[in-house]
This record gives sequence, structure tokens and C-alpha cells, in this order.
Amino acid sequence: MSLPIDRIGALGTAGTHFLVSMVAFVKDEIYHCPIEVTMAVIGGRWTPVVLAHLKESPRRYSELRRLIPDISEKMLAQRLRELEAEGMVSRTVVEVTPPHVRYDLTDAGRSLAPALQALYEWGESWARRHRLTIETPALPT
Repeated sequence: MSLPIDRIGALGTAGTHFLVSMVAFVKDEIYHCPIEVTMAVIGGRWTPVVLAHLKESPRRYSELRRLIPDISEKMLAQRLRELEAEGMVSRTVVEVTPPHVRYDLTDAGRSLAPALQALYEWGESWARRHRLTIETPALPT
């Protein structure tokens, strides 16, 4: 499986690279399963979690931080930038006092909704069978 190469500009030493949908991949990579392609786009620990929360509704950065308490601010900002560059998430500056930024799924991001729902349900079932605790942080009303 090809993993995205650092999107900040370092291409590494793995060979020739090119951009596909704003994500760097090793040139001439052959995928053996569509899940490999999917994971190349949404792989990583936090990306599917961010997408799942945005699937529910548009969110402000601070809401995402509260919903995903174990992600660092740096990692959340990085994932949001990557998802925006890939065309999965839109970023809108809301001109109110004080101004804030709202993140939402694009049509491409919304096309992942069935897959994200399936992952959610599988994780819920797995947690129940293995007696794992899932604590969903509450947002202020």
C-alpha cells in the first residue's frame, strides 16, 4: 500500500513522485484492493475521526477540539489543512464578532458518509463485544 508522503514538501527518497488530488503518492504504485486507495486518502489515526464528526454537521475548530480531546491542536490543524487540500473539507470564515472558521464536508467528503457510518457501526459493535468504553464528549449547548 502506498502511504501519502509528507504533504509539506519533503518528498523523501522513495523515488519519483507526483500529485494526485493534492496527495503525493509514489509514482507507478499498483493498488491491489480499493481499500488501499481509500486508506491512502483517509488513512491515519485522526482523519476518519475528523471526517466522521464533520459528517454530523459543520463544526468550528473549537468544537472539533472538544469532540476529539486526544488530538493535539497541531495535528488537528494539519489534518484539516490536508483534508481541505484534498477537496474533502471546506473552510469558511464566518464574519461575525468575533470572527470564526467553520469546517464542513464537500460533496467529495460527503460521498464517504456510508463508509464512515459502516466504520462507526463496526467500532460500536466491536466495543460492545469486547466491553470497551466509548465516552462521547458533550458539546456545550
